[in-house]
Amino acid sequence: MLKGIYPGSFDPVTLGHLDIIRRSSRLVDELIVGVLDNKAKSPLFSVKERVRMLKEVTKDMPNVKIEPFEGLLVDFARRSKADMVFRGLRAITDFEYELQMAQTNHKLEPEVETVFLTTSLEYSYLSSTTVKEVAAFGGDISQFVPGYVSDCMKEKMNLKGECKL
Repeated sequence: MLKGIYPGSFDPVTLGHLDIIRRSSRLVDELIVGVLDNKAKSPLFSVKERVRMLKEVTKDMPNVKIEPFEGLLVDFARRSKADMVFRGLRAITDFEYELQMAQTNHKLEPEVETVFLTTSLEYSYLSSTTVKEVAAFGGDISQFVPGYVSDCMKEKMNLKGECKL
């Protein structure tokens, strides 16, 4: 059984993330979307909330599992018995960073390959940071995230008093 991991913060999950999830899930028998719990960052959504959102927006993809993780990606890959890691590339700047990470991960765990997928053109500009900035100023984020995620964003940002959606 061929198993892959698509790791990320997904704070929040965007249509660009979903594009990579959908496309990478067609290349493996099982795709684990690993939701990173990075203690050094202050995300808008908790890991539990991000996992819940991802489970909701991927429920039509039977070979996709959503799991939280912390620590090194290669350790998560070992525990998950994954053969490969998928990463999405939007621009050259992404490639430079992702190449360094892939090479480091390969040194730490030579059995796990990194597969780069270029983002579909319609999402090449999109990032979670951009979505949060647009939402913070009351902009319409419905073209950037699934409807369920848009609703979660409105609720969360209104609770925090960060926007007037």
